[in-house]
Amino acid sequence: MRRLMSVALAATLALSASPAFAYKIFVSNEKGNDITVLDSENFEVIDTFKVGQRPRGIAVSADGSQIFVCASDDDTIQVYDTATYKFLKTLPSGPDPELLILSPDGKRLYVANEDDNLVTAIDLQTGARLAEIPVGVEPEGMAVSPDGTTIVNTSETTNMAHFIDSDSHQITANVLVDSRPRFAEYKRDGSEVWVSAEIGGTVSVIDAATKEIKKKITFEIQGIRSEAIQPVGVRITADGKKAYVALGPANRVAVIDAETYEVIDYLLVGQRVWQLAFSPGETHLFTTNGVSNDISIIDVADDEVIKSVQVGQQPWGVAVTPGE
Repeated sequence: MRRLMSVALAATLALSASPAFAYKIFVSNEKGNDITVLDSENFEVIDTFKVGQRPRGIAVSADGSQIFVCASDDDTIQVYDTATYKFLKTLPSGPDPELLILSPDGKRLYVANEDDNLVTAIDLQTGARLAEIPVGVEPEGMAVSPDGTTIVNTSETTNMAHFIDSDSHQITANVLVDSRPRFAEYKRDGSEVWVSAEIGGTVSVIDAATKEIKKKITFEIQGIRSEAIQPVGVRITADGKKAYVALGPANRVAVIDAETYEVIDYLLVGQRVWQLAFSPGETHLFTTNGVSNDISIIDVADDEVIKSVQVGQQPWGVAVTPGE
């Protein structure tokens, strides 16, 4: 009897433990005008749902219940339920929203609007536009400091990273970086901001306190022309020890020691790797590959590509729910 109870208890614990690690992966398909959904158990496609025109940047709400989609050609932010994929509402945006990011407390959304050179701040509790912040020409990359006090936007044509006070919505510093900055990422301790320059071929590491560039990371891949090495998406592990950079048409993700800034490895992924997202717990990294129409899945512990999965047409953005 005691053995049967132990077996039953073990089975119950196993069943109750498995959903705690369950999450979903959402991929925006820029040309397909839809979102592909993958599960976290087998990394397989479980659904696809239609959204607005030319979906690009996407983000998941803090509680994991909603997904925000930049419908770039519709000039809106669309909101969908992550469980049912039902359309919920739109949020205000300027023309051509490209990328967006949530504030650390999950109460605000910051959006780069490429066509009118503005960053839009949105109150998620009321759905109201809080501010339109003038920035440089063709804004795209968005980051927010871990304490929520500073927003960073990168302008592709002005070649700057703009530091913005989140309360006053005023620019406090402009940092000149290399040509066509596409993405910005804070280290989790708030000490640095990494900005990728697609045409410049570099990642600038900016000291968050002094607003000075402390290091420029360059890339060299045997057999690949330098002009094909185009840094875009950047992700840094929570412990600040390792970083990953998507290198566009080079079809590689660079693995970087985030303390010494040395490139450790180049991982071969799909064609024109664009954006990156970690799984909860950072066990896996997901890449969107816009020309091969797939995502690559990287084992973070081993820095090994373990799988590729076909999604929709021209996958661009990727976001992951926090789990259940």
